[in-house]
Amino acid sequence: ESVSVTFAGQTKTTVADAAGKWMVYLKAMKAETGQTGQTLTVTGKNTLAFKDVLLGEVWICSGQSNMQVSVASMGNATQEIANAKYPQMRLFWVPTVTSATPQEDCGGGWAVCSPQTVPGFSAVGYYFGRDLHEQLQVPVGLINTSWGGTIAEAWTSESALRAKLPEFNTALDGLSHEDEAAQRQAAANYPALYKEGVAKRQQAVQTMYTMEDDLTGAGKLAATGFDDSAWKTMKLPGDYKALGLPNVDGIVWFRKTIQLPAAWAGKEIILRPGPIDEVDNAWFNGVLVGGKGNMRTGDVSFWSVPREYHVPGNLVKAGANVIAIRVFNASGQGGLWGASADSLYAELADGSDKTHIALSGDWRAFAELILPNIPPNPINPNVPSKLYNAMIHPLIPYAIQGAIWYQGESNASRAVQYQTLLPTMITDWRTRWNEGDFPFLIVSLANYMARVATPSESQWAELREAQTLTTTALPKVGQAITIDIGDKDDIHPKNKQDVGLRLCLAARAIAYGQKIAASGPLFKAMKVKKSTVEVTFQHTDGGLVAKGDTLTGFAICGADKKFVWAQAKIDGNKVILSADGITHPVAVRYAWANNPERNLYNGAGLPAVPFRTDMK
Repeated sequence: ESVSVTFAGQTKTTVADAAGKWMVYLKAMKAETGQTGQTLTVTGKNTLAFKDVLLGEVWICSGQSNMQVSVASMGNATQEIANAKYPQMRLFWVPTVTSATPQEDCGGGWAVCSPQTVPGFSAVGYYFGRDLHEQLQVPVGLINTSWGGTIAEAWTSESALRAKLPEFNTALDGLSHEDEAAQRQAAANYPALYKEGVAKRQQAVQTMYTMEDDLTGAGKLAATGFDDSAWKTMKLPGDYKALGLPNVDGIVWFRKTIQLPAAWAGKEIILRPGPIDEVDNAWFNGVLVGGKGNMRTGDVSFWSVPREYHVPGNLVKAGANVIAIRVFNASGQGGLWGASADSLYAELADGSDKTHIALSGDWRAFAELILPNIPPNPINPNVPSKLYNAMIHPLIPYAIQGAIWYQGESNASRAVQYQTLLPTMITDWRTRWNEGDFPFLIVSLANYMARVATPSESQWAELREAQTLTTTALPKVGQAITIDIGDKDDIHPKNKQDVGLRLCLAARAIAYGQKIAASGPLFKAMKVKKSTVEVTFQHTDGGLVAKGDTLTGFAICGADKKFVWAQAKIDGNKVILSADGITHPVAVRYAWANNPERNLYNGAGLPAVPFRTDMK
């Protein structure tokens, strides 16, 4: 069949092949301000007309959950949604599906950006696109193809993985044995199973609320005379899901008998059982002595807070004393999960005896209520190449300007491999799109988890390093540093506006050649001068700045490779480092932790890129 395509004054004609496939290329056209939508007409034996078509900048938005999370679930959502009136922005969401073989098409469709269409769209993608649209004053199209919790190798083609990362060959070999028809049927059945599972869990949660209110009934399990011999024995600290109990959410009891010296009898003591996830009540010798949080009201914010319970002296006796802790948990790990065994202890409140009575070690444990689990999605996305096949390959060769990528949390335990994997994936996409080295912009992992008191190793820091190395290994790869806008308690930090803004700065510099500050200070070189280290940086636009009274986040080491915090001061575009006891420094690290203390910026207000000079 002869096929003609007419759009914006151009007409191209071709002939469909034996399978009915055809393609035409129109000459390049400029994206201009103030466009009105035009009609694209396809004519064969019949005619199809696609109305309100714009010419503009199209970007792929991909990665895992921090790319997938919606505008509605992130910060300032109500106002942002109400203001999302951008008729020259268009949104396309690729459905989350998998395939063992490359697919030619995907579901989904374009939508005009509006308060009605933006709530479920990628927050990072939207804020990036909005800022780009406002800066360039041309239409912007965003294709969101992301899936929470996914690994980078799932987004990479089979041939690219086999060529560069043969460790994935075994998994790839298994793709040919998958029954895709059965998987599609399982996926079709899943919505009904999910709905049923949610209903059962909600009913059980209501039961948990009722039990939470019944402290009198609970006291029976906390009584000193209660026989807990049938309960499990587990060692604490640790989360109970990893310590022998089923993989549960719900209510779990912990009991322990401790021996106290005669000198402590009648004196107030303090129980320090460490942080407890999420809500708890604590009894001492059968009497309620404290608790944190409330499941019914949703006050679970104390999950990372170490508990401190004061026990009045009239309850304290020489010899055996019984501690009972009832833990409520609806998500995450659950349990008494202190950082170390010596962080769980009891002590005298008046400090007259500095002895610590250990609360770590063996406890008796019992699951009082187990919340039913919602059935998991039967489709596993974390298989090498399966997301590339279903969610990237169908997009090729759609004309794009570039891609933004927010992923890495799921590969953090394999950061060294990621140094090869991420460049392999980028090169794979570029090769298959055949548009040259299109810009690829990475979101560096945000700060997350509790801070550590001393310099230490960090998988998240190593993953950030792999991301930074990718920017130097390949052309036109940039990154947005988010080390200062994360949340120690939330792997999905709410501030996605600044993520989008920093990605937009990188795009303006790399994709559009604008002479702007798009990166924070980037390590350039170090020079040792006796007992001090002089560190120089690139991208010091406006000069180096410490946000705060003292520059923090730097550590140095001597030949023993034992890092200590450094005294740091800014000297022009350099940072001078030293540390007590380090007479011959050999290496420097900056912001090297899951959630580092750090405050070095440039004059443009962009944070310094984390680094180490002792990369293995």
